Amino acid sequence: MNPARIMIVEDDRIVARDIREQLTRTGHSVTAVTSRGEAAVDLAISTQPDLVLMDIRLEGEVDGIEAAKQIRARCGVPVVFLTAYADDETVRRASQAEPFGYLLKPFEDLQLRTVIEMALYKHRADRRLRESERRYEATLSSIGDGVIATDEKGQVTFINPVAEAMTGWTKDEAIGLPLASVYHVMDVDKRPVRETPIARALASSLVCKTADQAILISRDGHEFPIDEKCAPIIGDSGSVSGAVLVFSDTSDRRRAANTLQAAQANLARMSRVTTMGQMTASIAHEVNQPLMAVVMNAEACLKWMDGAHRDVGEARAAAERAISEAHRAAKIIERIRAIARNTPVTFETVDLNEIIEGIRTIVQPEFRHQEIAVDIELQPGPLPVVGDRIQLQQVMLNLLSNAADAINGCESTNRRAIVRSWVGASGETWVAVEDTGAGIEPDCADQIFEPFFTTKQAGIGMGLSICRSIVEAHGGELRIEPRTPQGTRCLFSLPPGKSQGSA
Repeated sequence: MNPARIMIVEDDRIVARDIREQLTRTGHSVTAVTSRGEAAVDLAISTQPDLVLMDIRLEGEVDGIEAAKQIRARCGVPVVFLTAYADDETVRRASQAEPFGYLLKPFEDLQLRTVIEMALYKHRADRRLRESERRYEATLSSIGDGVIATDEKGQVTFINPVAEAMTGWTKDEAIGLPLASVYHVMDVDKRPVRETPIARALASSLVCKTADQAILISRDGHEFPIDEKCAPIIGDSGSVSGAVLVFSDTSDRRRAANTLQAAQANLARMSRVTTMGQMTASIAHEVNQPLMAVVMNAEACLKWMDGAHRDVGEARAAAERAISEAHRAAKIIERIRAIARNTPVTFETVDLNEIIEGIRTIVQPEFRHQEIAVDIELQPGPLPVVGDRIQLQQVMLNLLSNAADAINGCESTNRRAIVRSWVGASGETWVAVEDTGAGIEPDCADQIFEPFFTTKQAGIGMGLSICRSIVEAHGGELRIEPRTPQGTRCLFSLPPGKSQGSA
């Protein structure tokens, strides 16, 4: 038995002397002896003994039970009652002082040694538990997330400062209240949440997390978008004795995500504009053709309306040809403007073959100027897919532009780009853009889709990254593979299905 410093509070001086002798024989030391409750409290504070042996009936106005309560409250020293009284009322009052032992007089040396040893052991265990609880509370109080703990009935037992600030409830106000009184949560559509994670954790003994972001409504009506997660507290018997709820304010994260999304959209638009800038000569050439036809047909119309060869029928036919060519020029310009402008993303059923033909029309003159042939092998008939027309035009424009750059980057005499479309075995639509360029170095294959990675001297490295983002946003995939005998094959798929609405 480890020696301890013990204080004796006993109104019978003979009994006090006997107890002192017993303690000395067993190796303990006595710090003080008193017969008054008032003095016992002062002595406990000043001497800080390891244990107090306390009689209940004492001299003075303060009895042993009241003195024990004050000692426990003011210095945390454990108390063992040594008394001749064991009636129900005395035991009831004594239990309120939370004693570490209760020994009836008269007692033997062995009984005293046993109760002292048990009291000291229990006190050490309680002190370790309190230290553990303080570490637990300090840890939870210092983290940046809101934390609320409950008992098995869902009543609040702990709330950290972050949770206080977000809910608007102080610790003193929240402890003991049902969680629902402190923690008001709605889903993102402002509808009350039918079952909170903490309720599911208490009922299922499983870690629970919200599937979507929720909205926390504070006491003053302030709203916080949050992520929340809850874990059950499992007792020694294996049953749930409570739960811990952890939640975090996602306002900054949501703002950052919106900013990033806006930046990506702006970057995608700039990529479209940059690509269109590279096609300026092609655009001018293509628009110039119908405009020249308009002029020629207008002149022919005037000719057939005047002079000796006047022919109203021929004049009408020339005017109709002029109108048709003017509409063709307008459609070309509108198609180019649609690709370049920041049009909202709208998913609808579009004909992918029509999109491919339209982009081929735009790039054809420039490809012809660069002496690059464009072969088209499309699935017969319309090829309906669900997607955004402008974004799919951008993908085709980027892939064909990359094909032209690859062909111009090598000395092959076979200068050809091939575009194919077909329907896969599972109903998905495939498009492949092939070139006869030098191909992609194996070392670059894993990096080709990374933002800002480029093998071109004047490139910015965003084309393929944006293409992949667009295709994946449509539920498809984009990949690049080597082409035999040379060149690169870039192909993407789009899934079958109905329109997904607007995004």
